[in-house]
Amino acid sequence: MRHAYRRHAVLRGVDLRLRPGTLCGIVGENGAGKSTLLKVLAGELRPTSGTVRHGGRFGYCPQHVILNDALTVRQHLMYFRTAYRLADLRYAEEVMEVLGLTGYADERTGALSGGTRQKLNLTLALMHDPRVLLLDEPYQGFDWDTYQRFWDLAGRLRDAGRSVLVVSHLAYDTGRLDELWRLARGRLRPEGEGAAA
Repeated sequence: MRHAYRRHAVLRGVDLRLRPGTLCGIVGENGAGKSTLLKVLAGELRPTSGTVRHGGRFGYCPQHVILNDALTVRQHLMYFRTAYRLADLRYAEEVMEVLGLTGYADERTGALSGGTRQKLNLTLALMHDPRVLLLDEPYQGFDWDTYQRFWDLAGRLRDAGRSVLVVSHLAYDTGRLDELWRLARGRLRPEGEGAAA
């Protein structure tokens, strides 16, 4: 798969397969194209060449939180419940409990801290129990306790047969990952391989 912004090639040949029941990571410098790759995988951008195939529902947590500051956390959940055609919010409530978001249900989003907004962002991406999860810097703004909770949740999702892809510019907690790649010069390689073009 390739992607370019006009004449600037960002992705020069990415071949990626996410297997069920795996917790994977992609690391790379700022500007390496990580967010572009996730946008292409999520269908937000079309690749210049190549194809993307999904084997079921997917959830996408973008790096930049897009929420309506005038709505409460609960109102966001109700809106997405309708969009996802969910019968209830039981799974969303489970995710909120794990992330420590439950106590903020009736708070206006505009009054939330950055880390709490990120918890809502992540909950909205997970609440329809997707088979494939695309997470762009999902723990930014989290305190240490929530950061640990995130990895516990990611491990549970992997153990339940989900494919979880975490993208970050820093290679933290790589021991928790089943697979780790580095995106450099528009190409994706297993971490540890040389990055020469």
